[in-house]
Amino acid sequence: RLLQGREELYRRLASDAQGGTWVDLGGGTGSNLEFIGPAIERFERVYVVDLAGSLLQVAQQRAKERGWNNVETVVADATRWQPPTGEVNVVSCSYSLTMIPDWFAALENAHRMLATGGQIGVVDFYVSRKHPDQERRRHRFLTRSFWPIWFSGDNVFPSPDHLPFLAWRFKQQWLSEQRAKIPYLPLVRAPYYQFQGTKTAATNGKLQNRDGIDGREGEKRTDGIDMPPGGPGQKNSHPADRET
Repeated sequence: RLLQGREELYRRLASDAQGGTWVDLGGGTGSNLEFIGPAIERFERVYVVDLAGSLLQVAQQRAKERGWNNVETVVADATRWQPPTGEVNVVSCSYSLTMIPDWFAALENAHRMLATGGQIGVVDFYVSRKHPDQERRRHRFLTRSFWPIWFSGDNVFPSPDHLPFLAWRFKQQWLSEQRAKIPYLPLVRAPYYQFQGTKTAATNGKLQNRDGIDGREGEKRTDGIDMPPGGPGQKNSHPADRET
Protein backbone atom coordinates (compact mmCIF):
# COMPACT_ATOMS: atom_id res chain seq x y z
CA ARG A 1 0.00 0.00 0.00
CA LEU A 2 2.95 2.32 0.52
CA LEU A 3 4.16 2.13 -3.10
CA GLN A 4 1.49 4.25 -4.73
CA GLY A 5 1.26 5.50 -8.31
CA ARG A 6 2.78 2.52 -10.09
CA GLU A 7 -0.31 1.28 -11.88
CA GLU A 8 -1.26 4.68 -13.27
CA LEU A 9 2.26 5.37 -14.55
CA TYR A 10 2.78 1.97 -16.17
CA ARG A 11 -0.61 2.09 -17.85
CA ARG A 12 0.15 5.53 -19.23
CA LEU A 13 3.49 4.32 -20.61
CA ALA A 14 1.87 1.26 -22.17
CA SER A 15 -0.95 3.32 -23.66
CA ASP A 16 1.42 5.79 -25.31
CA ALA A 17 3.87 3.18 -26.62
CA GLN A 18 3.44 1.42 -29.94
CA GLY A 19 5.36 -1.68 -28.91
CA GLY A 20 9.06 -2.37 -29.38
CA THR A 21 11.29 -2.96 -26.34
CA TRP A 22 10.60 -2.08 -22.69
CA VAL A 23 13.28 -2.05 -19.95
CA ASP A 24 12.24 -2.04 -16.28
CA LEU A 25 15.31 -0.97 -14.29
CA GLY A 26 15.40 -2.30 -10.74
CA GLY A 27 12.35 -4.40 -11.63
CA GLY A 28 12.90 -7.03 -8.91
CA THR A 29 10.08 -9.59 -8.80
CA GLY A 30 8.46 -8.31 -11.98
CA SER A 31 5.33 -7.19 -10.16
CA ASN A 32 5.40 -3.91 -12.08
CA LEU A 33 4.66 -5.79 -15.29
CA GLU A 34 1.22 -6.67 -13.94
CA PHE A 35 0.28 -3.00 -14.31
CA ILE A 36 0.97 -3.02 -18.05
CA GLY A 37 -1.96 -5.38 -18.50
CA PRO A 38 -2.74 -7.05 -21.85
CA ALA A 39 -0.67 -4.38 -23.64
CA ILE A 40 2.46 -6.28 -22.60
CA GLU A 41 1.82 -8.61 -25.55
CA ARG A 42 2.45 -5.72 -27.96
CA PHE A 43 6.11 -5.54 -26.97
CA GLU A 44 8.68 -7.61 -28.79
CA ARG A 45 10.90 -7.78 -25.70
CA VAL A 46 10.53 -6.76 -22.05
CA TYR A 47 13.67 -6.77 -19.90
CA VAL A 48 13.53 -6.83 -16.10
CA VAL A 49 16.94 -5.68 -14.83
CA ASP A 50 18.05 -6.04 -11.22
CA LEU A 51 21.15 -6.90 -9.18
CA ALA A 52 19.20 -9.33 -6.97
CA GLY A 53 19.10 -12.72 -8.65
CA SER A 54 16.71 -14.11 -6.04
CA LEU A 55 14.11 -11.47 -6.92
CA LEU A 56 14.54 -12.12 -10.62
CA GLN A 57 13.79 -15.81 -10.03
CA VAL A 58 10.37 -14.69 -8.82
CA ALA A 59 10.03 -12.57 -11.95
CA GLN A 60 10.92 -15.55 -14.13
CA GLN A 61 8.29 -17.68 -12.45
CA ARG A 62 5.73 -14.89 -12.80
CA ALA A 63 6.43 -14.59 -16.52
CA LYS A 64 6.12 -18.35 -16.96
CA GLU A 65 2.79 -18.48 -15.13
CA ARG A 66 1.39 -15.54 -17.12
CA GLY A 67 2.62 -16.85 -20.44
CA TRP A 68 4.80 -13.78 -21.04
CA ASN A 69 7.23 -15.33 -23.49
CA ASN A 70 8.63 -11.91 -24.38
CA VAL A 71 9.88 -11.22 -20.83
CA GLU A 72 13.57 -11.71 -20.04
CA THR A 73 15.29 -11.19 -16.68
CA VAL A 74 18.81 -9.81 -16.45
CA VAL A 75 21.13 -9.75 -13.42
CA ALA A 76 22.99 -6.50 -14.03
CA ASP A 77 23.85 -3.02 -12.81
CA ALA A 78 21.26 -0.42 -13.88
CA THR A 79 24.01 2.16 -14.30
CA ARG A 80 25.90 0.09 -16.89
CA TRP A 81 23.75 -2.52 -18.61
CA GLN A 82 22.73 -1.93 -22.19
CA PRO A 83 20.24 -4.15 -24.04
CA PRO A 84 21.77 -6.46 -26.67
CA THR A 85 18.88 -5.63 -29.01
CA GLY A 86 19.94 -1.99 -29.33
CA GLU A 87 17.81 1.06 -28.65
CA VAL A 88 14.60 0.66 -26.67
CA ASN A 89 11.22 2.38 -26.64
CA VAL A 90 10.36 2.50 -22.93
CA VAL A 91 12.43 2.65 -19.74
CA SER A 92 10.75 2.53 -16.33
CA CYS A 93 11.92 2.81 -12.72
CA SER A 94 9.48 2.02 -9.95
CA TYR A 95 10.75 2.87 -6.45
CA SER A 96 14.22 1.78 -7.50
CA LEU A 97 15.98 5.10 -8.15
CA THR A 98 16.08 5.91 -4.43
CA MET A 99 17.97 2.64 -3.85
CA ILE A 100 20.64 3.26 -6.49
CA PRO A 101 23.57 5.28 -5.05
CA ASP A 102 24.61 6.58 -8.48
CA TRP A 103 21.06 7.33 -9.53
CA PHE A 104 22.14 10.01 -11.99
CA ALA A 105 24.31 7.42 -13.75
CA ALA A 106 21.29 5.11 -13.99
CA LEU A 107 19.28 7.90 -15.62
CA GLU A 108 22.12 8.67 -18.00
CA ASN A 109 22.25 4.99 -18.90
CA ALA A 110 18.49 5.03 -19.47
CA HIS A 111 18.90 8.04 -21.75
CA ARG A 112 21.60 6.27 -23.75
CA MET A 113 19.49 3.18 -24.37
CA LEU A 114 16.34 5.08 -25.33
CA ALA A 115 15.61 5.73 -28.97
CA THR A 116 14.80 9.31 -29.87
CA GLY A 117 11.11 9.69 -29.10
CA GLY A 118 11.28 6.89 -26.52
CA GLN A 119 9.61 7.25 -23.15
CA ILE A 120 10.87 7.16 -19.59
CA GLY A 121 8.64 6.75 -16.55
CA VAL A 122 9.74 7.09 -12.93
CA VAL A 123 7.71 6.78 -9.74
CA ASP A 124 9.48 7.13 -6.41
CA PHE A 125 9.68 8.86 -3.06
CA TYR A 126 11.30 12.28 -2.94
CA VAL A 127 11.63 15.54 -1.06
CA SER A 128 11.62 18.93 -2.72
CA ARG A 129 14.46 21.37 -2.87
CA LYS A 130 14.25 24.28 -0.47
CA HIS A 131 13.64 26.53 -3.46
CA PRO A 132 12.07 24.41 -6.22
CA ASP A 133 10.91 25.69 -9.58
CA GLN A 134 7.65 27.61 -9.43
CA GLU A 135 5.52 24.86 -10.94
CA ARG A 136 6.64 22.27 -8.36
CA ARG A 137 5.65 21.65 -4.78
CA ARG A 138 7.72 22.99 -1.96
CA HIS A 139 7.98 20.79 1.13
CA ARG A 140 8.33 22.23 4.58
CA PHE A 141 11.59 21.92 6.46
CA LEU A 142 10.26 19.05 8.61
CA THR A 143 9.24 17.08 5.52
CA ARG A 144 12.58 17.64 3.81
CA SER A 145 14.44 16.59 6.95
CA PHE A 146 12.30 13.73 8.26
CA TRP A 147 11.75 11.47 5.26
CA PRO A 148 15.40 10.97 4.23
CA ILE A 149 16.17 9.91 7.80
CA TRP A 150 13.07 7.71 8.11
CA PHE A 151 13.70 5.86 4.84
CA SER A 152 17.47 5.53 5.26
CA GLY A 153 17.02 2.61 7.63
CA ASP A 154 15.81 0.62 4.61
CA ASN A 155 18.58 1.96 2.37
CA VAL A 156 16.08 4.18 0.56
CA PHE A 157 17.26 7.73 -0.03
CA PRO A 158 14.66 10.26 -1.22
CA SER A 159 16.41 13.04 -3.09
CA PRO A 160 15.56 16.67 -3.88
CA ASP A 161 17.43 16.31 -7.17
CA HIS A 162 15.58 13.50 -8.98
CA LEU A 163 12.87 15.70 -10.47
CA PRO A 164 15.14 18.58 -11.55
CA PHE A 165 17.48 16.11 -13.26
CA LEU A 166 14.63 14.24 -14.97
CA ALA A 167 13.02 17.44 -16.21
CA TRP A 168 16.39 18.65 -17.54
CA ARG A 169 17.46 15.41 -19.21
CA PHE A 170 14.08 14.50 -20.74
CA LYS A 171 11.19 16.45 -22.19
CA GLN A 172 8.49 16.30 -19.54
CA GLN A 173 5.14 14.93 -20.70
CA TRP A 174 3.40 14.47 -17.39
CA LEU A 175 4.21 15.02 -13.71
CA SER A 176 2.24 14.34 -10.56
CA GLU A 177 3.42 15.06 -7.01
CA GLN A 178 1.39 13.26 -4.36
CA ARG A 179 1.43 11.81 -0.84
CA ALA A 180 1.12 8.13 0.10
CA LYS A 181 -0.44 6.75 3.25
CA ILE A 182 1.91 4.99 5.65
CA PRO A 183 0.59 1.67 7.01
CA TYR A 184 -0.34 1.87 10.72
CA LEU A 185 0.37 5.64 10.74
CA PRO A 186 -2.95 7.11 9.56
CA LEU A 187 -1.96 10.76 9.85
CA VAL A 188 1.39 10.47 8.07
CA ARG A 189 1.86 10.82 4.30
CA ALA A 190 5.11 10.21 2.39
CA PRO A 191 5.73 12.40 -0.68
CA TYR A 192 6.17 10.65 -4.02
CA TYR A 193 6.18 11.69 -7.67
CA GLN A 194 5.24 10.23 -11.04
CA PHE A 195 7.24 11.48 -14.02
CA GLN A 196 6.74 10.67 -17.68
CA GLY A 197 9.11 12.11 -20.26
CA THR A 198 10.58 11.52 -23.70
CA LYS A 199 14.03 11.60 -25.23
CA THR A 200 14.23 14.27 -27.91
CA ALA A 201 16.96 15.55 -30.20
CA ALA A 202 17.29 18.57 -27.90
CA THR A 203 17.77 16.51 -24.72
CA ASN A 204 20.12 14.19 -26.56
CA GLY A 205 22.68 16.96 -27.00
CA LYS A 206 22.65 18.42 -23.50
CA LEU A 207 25.72 16.61 -22.22
CA GLN A 208 27.73 17.94 -25.15
CA ASN A 209 26.54 21.52 -24.56
CA ARG A 210 29.25 22.94 -22.31
CA ASP A 211 28.35 26.57 -23.04
CA GLY A 212 24.84 26.66 -21.60
CA ILE A 213 21.62 24.84 -20.91
CA ASP A 214 18.45 26.50 -22.22
CA GLY A 215 20.41 29.72 -22.53
CA ARG A 216 21.82 29.58 -19.02
CA GLU A 217 25.22 28.57 -17.76
CA GLY A 218 25.44 24.92 -16.74
CA GLU A 219 27.46 23.47 -13.91
CA LYS A 220 30.31 21.13 -14.81
CA ARG A 221 30.50 18.18 -12.44
CA THR A 222 33.79 16.43 -11.72
CA ASP A 223 32.30 13.15 -12.93
CA GLY A 224 31.82 14.57 -16.41
CA ILE A 225 28.07 15.18 -16.19
CA ASP A 226 26.88 18.74 -16.82
CA MET A 227 24.09 19.52 -14.39
CA PRO A 228 21.43 22.19 -14.79
CA PRO A 229 21.77 25.37 -12.75
CA GLY A 230 20.95 24.56 -9.14
CA GLY A 231 22.31 21.01 -9.52
CA PRO A 232 22.48 18.49 -6.65
CA GLY A 233 22.72 20.26 -3.36
CA GLN A 234 22.54 23.72 -4.92
CA LYS A 235 19.91 26.39 -4.38
CA ASN A 236 17.52 27.05 -7.24
CA SER A 237 16.84 30.72 -7.87
CA HIS A 238 13.09 30.30 -8.38
CA PRO A 239 10.80 30.80 -5.36
CA ALA A 240 8.20 28.15 -4.56
CA ASP A 241 4.56 28.96 -5.09
CA ARG A 242 3.23 26.43 -2.59
CA GLU A 243 4.53 24.61 0.43
CA THR A 244 3.34 21.22 1.64
